[in-house]
Amino acid sequence: MRVVLSRKGFDTTSGGCPSPLVDDRPISLPIPTRMPTRTRFDDVGNGIGEMVEQLTGGRIAGGSYCHLDPDLHSPMLPRRTGWRGALGQVAAAQGHLRKSGVTTGDLFLFWGLFRPATRDEFWRFEERAEHRLFGWLQVDAVVDVGSKPAATLARRPWLADHPHLQGSWPASNTIYIARENLRLDGVDSIWPGWGICRKGLRLTASGADRISLWHVPDWLNPKRGGVGMTYHPLSRWNDDGTVIAASRGQEFVADIAGRRDAIDWLRRLFEAEA
Repeated sequence: MRVVLSRKGFDTTSGGCPSPLVDDRPISLPIPTRMPTRTRFDDVGNGIGEMVEQLTGGRIAGGSYCHLDPDLHSPMLPRRTGWRGALGQVAAAQGHLRKSGVTTGDLFLFWGLFRPATRDEFWRFEERAEHRLFGWLQVDAVVDVGSKPAATLARRPWLADHPHLQGSWPASNTIYIARENLRLDGVDSIWPGWGICRKGLRLTASGADRISLWHVPDWLNPKRGGVGMTYHPLSRWNDDGTVIAASRGQEFVADIAGRRDAIDWLRRLFEAEA
């Protein structure tokens, strides 16, 4: 089994600011886009359009198009029969996932840049930004959509609103579809195979002077007997249980190879979100 730490959502490059933490709950904002989509920020539930417009100081209007991917939360849009969570990937990032062998049963843990936000008259940021987990998706199927989505839509019409099934894409265009229920160590759990976090584990180490300094479990840290992850040579890991997260790359892949300590850590992670 592989665990993929997948960078998604607003940041200083895509969107120009963090996503908000509201009452300590991460709300990952879909990035603005010029790519094919029929979804605008104002179409997305939970007042996302107003939030984006105010937190960006009006740089991004609620009527702007957005890339809702990964698509993990049913209330965000009206849903078609059979809908389930899905992630699209393409180009170099998809090449990295393919080369790393990411497939059925592997688990994406999505993370991004977040900052506490409050609303009086308008939404505004306060305090410092940090990296947090905000969602997950365990792979049930890997679908090679390619440049022509018609065949995929004929089999899975509920994907019609996903941006990677709209417009023109290169041949590497791929969709990862979620399992109905999370399966850990060969056993189906009570947790769904995709979702968003109520709390979201903080990755940035407590008291760190840089956002990208993460505190990580020992099963991940190769200097403490862990498996490591792609894009992170040994020089990035520290003996104190921290790692300097790479600024390059969207998908950091760790092969946990059935390690009990990693499975137990994942189980505790989902118990905390229950």
